[in-house]
Amino acid sequence: MFKRRTLLGLGLAFTLGLVPAFDGARAQPKELVIFAAASMKNALDEAAANWVKETGKPAPKISYAASNTLAKQIENGAPADIFVSADLDWMDYAAGKNLIKPDTRVSLLANRIVLVGAKDSTAKIDLKPGADIAGALGAGRLAMGNVDSVPAGKYGKAALEKLGAWDKVKDKLAQADNVRAALLLVSRGEAPLGIVYATDAAADPQVKVVATFPEDSHPPIVYPVAVTKDSANPDAQAFLTYLRGAAAKPVFEKQGFTVLNKAASSS
Repeated sequence: MFKRRTLLGLGLAFTLGLVPAFDGARAQPKELVIFAAASMKNALDEAAANWVKETGKPAPKISYAASNTLAKQIENGAPADIFVSADLDWMDYAAGKNLIKPDTRVSLLANRIVLVGAKDSTAKIDLKPGADIAGALGAGRLAMGNVDSVPAGKYGKAALEKLGAWDKVKDKLAQADNVRAALLLVSRGEAPLGIVYATDAAADPQVKVVATFPEDSHPPIVYPVAVTKDSANPDAQAFLTYLRGAAAKPVFEKQGFTVLNKAASSS
């Protein structure tokens, strides 16, 4: 049985454990500071480690959380050099608040959303119009990112609405502060099913993909990246260029991302 206290604990533990405290000042530390969507963790950790080996630069300090949380942190004065969002909306928000350097913004990656269960789950669901997700949940809840703010949650809600399943599941949700917290609910058996990115599912051996949402059931999942407006770190543009290069491409593809690497205009 899902417990609300567990959900809040997971969300807070994930977010507060990875997003550093700050005092509102924009003083830039020596190391590169990156704020990235939670679903980027495995791929970006590896890409950053490879960059350090190749360049001898100090290891970047990477903070992971939901894109909305990170955008708000930057707006409130967090000293980040690079922002990686899991959707266009929150990068547009940052751009609208003059928090990024527009000429550095690119659409770096694409992803998919999937329905996951525990690794021993016997659930079988065909994600087509009329899919009975509520029936598959039974007395359990559907884990997903907050549907009003977290990109994975917004994509998930859009897909559920397109498939005609939203009305039956909207009162059976376990909404988390970020997609990795939602994944953890399924991985730990707190929720029988969850909606996460395909890359998240691939990163956790305790879950399996039950079904993949049709690409036309939700807006395209695009990860834009940009250097922040107040960054004075000369390594920021260099690292962004590295992420767009041939060395980083196989790292992203291994984790299940599709590399886009193109100039990104606002949505």
